[in-house]
Amino acid sequence: MTQISLYNTKTRRKEAFTPLNPDDVRMYVCGPTVYDRAHLGNARPVVVFDVLFRLLRHVYGADHVTYVRNFTDVDDKINARAAATGRPIRDITDETIGWYHDDMDALGTLRPTAEPRATEFIPQMVAMIETLIAQGNAYEAEGHVLFAVESYAKYGALSGRSIDDMIAGARVEVAPYKRNPMDFVLWKPSPDDLPGWDSPWGRGRPGWHIECSAMAFELLGATFDIHGGGIDLQFPHHENEIAQSCCAHPEGGFAQVWLHNEMLQVEGKKMSKSLGNFFTVRDLLDQGVPGEVIRFVMLSTHYRKPMDWTEKKREEAEATLRHWRKLVDGVVPGSPDQEVVETLADDLNTAGALARLHGLAKSVASNPQDAREEEKRVFLASAQFLGILTEELAGWEAVRYVENGGLKVGTAENVAAAIDGYVEQRRLAKLAKNFAEADRIRAALDAAGIILKDGPHGTEWEFGMSVSLSKLEALK
Repeated sequence: MTQISLYNTKTRRKEAFTPLNPDDVRMYVCGPTVYDRAHLGNARPVVVFDVLFRLLRHVYGADHVTYVRNFTDVDDKINARAAATGRPIRDITDETIGWYHDDMDALGTLRPTAEPRATEFIPQMVAMIETLIAQGNAYEAEGHVLFAVESYAKYGALSGRSIDDMIAGARVEVAPYKRNPMDFVLWKPSPDDLPGWDSPWGRGRPGWHIECSAMAFELLGATFDIHGGGIDLQFPHHENEIAQSCCAHPEGGFAQVWLHNEMLQVEGKKMSKSLGNFFTVRDLLDQGVPGEVIRFVMLSTHYRKPMDWTEKKREEAEATLRHWRKLVDGVVPGSPDQEVVETLADDLNTAGALARLHGLAKSVASNPQDAREEEKRVFLASAQFLGILTEELAGWEAVRYVENGGLKVGTAENVAAAIDGYVEQRRLAKLAKNFAEADRIRAALDAAGIILKDGPHGTEWEFGMSVSLSKLEALK
């Protein structure tokens, strides 16, 4: 069996992963607050933990892995969106969850085993809060219930901060009813115009942190294997989850392994609306960037390193994927290459796994006429193990061309045949040492968006992002 090693944020070292029960491997990942489209940074943890989900299923069996990712559907941002639009909250959250599924599906991510909505677990949250109050870990004040941070001696262990440091560096709400500035809200009152539920402390709604603790306990138990999310959630969200969960269920240890992915940048800068470099996944998809290309770019950087989205990386990813799809056209996948599996098992080294795929592709392409079928089958299975070159993500690589100002998609054989003819004319011109003519043909093809690749076995070509057929008129 392949040994998985993961960097555990809790212990600050890479460790051999040993599940509590190999027949029931359990993972929880913090999901989105559903009030708007997911931006590109939101998509990074989805892709990262999708890869881990695939790896766990491969090693332990698809029926032995449970992956839970929640939807936060009660939140002040959702309330504000409802007030601004006049729409019912449920309509907004249902619509946003639909958008989220569509966009994440477009990136080739598998749906988790369970996707609980916070509003479906209010009774469990209330019960956990009651337990915390009874044990002296929480207190009621002015209609609020707050967790008493000083009641949990290990608070700050995950992020490596002392309470004094956290008070100095954190933006915390200083409220007169708090005993300690770091105490955080478990329950807060709701006026009649906001969502609310009956509770022992009056009509109200849960704080953000209690949601994940209650859902994780209900679906995965007091102790489970892996908890994941973006590094921005490490403090205070994950720190607070640990505190309230371990106090409410001291018989368990909550998550054994903590994984955090680093943040995303755009062209070397933090993504922000003020810089004009903020965009959603849907923005990219609508601009014609295939979801498979987005996924490939994200896989190119190790999850514990900041990821930089650049136009150059997008172009390179698209060219690579077009080439790879051409290599495996009509191929039936076999079993994934063991080196790809082992590389991925080494703390989700997706960049290393892609490097191995490049090597496999080069081997297949080195003699495309005689390449062994088994090599292609292994290559395709290895790529699909990473969630690329799948049938679900296929189709974008079809011929794309601009004609009369509008974007059209076509696969007519005569288009490809015409380009094959021009490539052949260029070959004959070079053979006749008519390099001026060969250069003229190449320049016209370049201008039309046809990408030529000269190699030891001849010239291959592929379509760029778009192809202007009218520019080929220069060759007639």
